[in-house]
Amino acid sequence: MELCYWALRGLAEPIRLMLKHSGEEWKDNVLTMNDAPKWFGEMKYNMGFDFPNLPFLIDGDLKITQTLAIARYLGRKLNMYPQEKDITRCEMLEQNMMDLRTGLSRIAYNPNFENMKGAFIEKLDVRLGEVAKFIGDGPYALGDKITYVDFLTYEFLDHLKALSPDHFKEGPIVEYMKRIQALPNLKKWFDSDDCTNKTYTINSPMATWPGLPNATQ
Repeated sequence: MELCYWALRGLAEPIRLMLKHSGEEWKDNVLTMNDAPKWFGEMKYNMGFDFPNLPFLIDGDLKITQTLAIARYLGRKLNMYPQEKDITRCEMLEQNMMDLRTGLSRIAYNPNFENMKGAFIEKLDVRLGEVAKFIGDGPYALGDKITYVDFLTYEFLDHLKALSPDHFKEGPIVEYMKRIQALPNLKKWFDSDDCTNKTYTINSPMATWPGLPNATQ
């Protein structure tokens, strides 16, 4: 399998975490900002994608774009898809986390970021409380089985943690994130010197708020 995305965490990091956790062999095809002309000029519309975009995943003859489509596909492939009774709850959490991530991106790329972040942070008490209540005692988002939505939830919570660390000092969400970090393959990666989760920015370096690494702090 080959996953391709920019050299940042953004929308692809949950997929990277899934693949790291799975132990599957895969290629991490990383594009730097210097590769932008190559992507837009040579790759994007010449690789046979139905909806050309980044990230993309190639698995044999299958070519997939869109973060959620990739995450769901890998969930089915890697035994990280919810049981039938949990699918609707999974999809609700998935969409909620994407809403939070989209909201963060909206202010992070805005030149008026400093004046906008306060109102966004003020809403986190309620929004994070909803997530904490949903997860409950866990140990994972849907109970005992870890699923693809855990990696979306963990990663996008970590983006929020970088913006507002005061919301992540203690409590059930902090404990949930620790459980994800302690998964053996992820812990090994987080502790390694080549862990890009600790070095890549959350957003593009060109964003008003690129977002400093915060994965294991």
